Amino acid sequence: MSDQEKLELFEKMLKDIKESYLREKVEIDRLKEEGKEKSATYKHYLGNRLLYNWVLGKYKEYGLIKDEDLKSF
Repeated sequence: MSDQEKLELFEKMLKDIKESYLREKVEIDRLKEEGKEKSATYKHYLGNRLLYNWVLGKYKEYGLIKDEDLKSF
């Protein structure tokens, strides 16, 4: 796999993680408003959110993304 292909895959993965993070944040907020913080679905989304935060934090730590890239979070 070429460096260009790797870069394209990284960019796709980052985009997917950001989209999932934002989509699931909406669901977390909705479930919270409905008082369903103890539901399995809420806990699942919350666990995913922690993972996304960790992954995005690692990208930031290694200089692959900047604070500006995370403004929508």
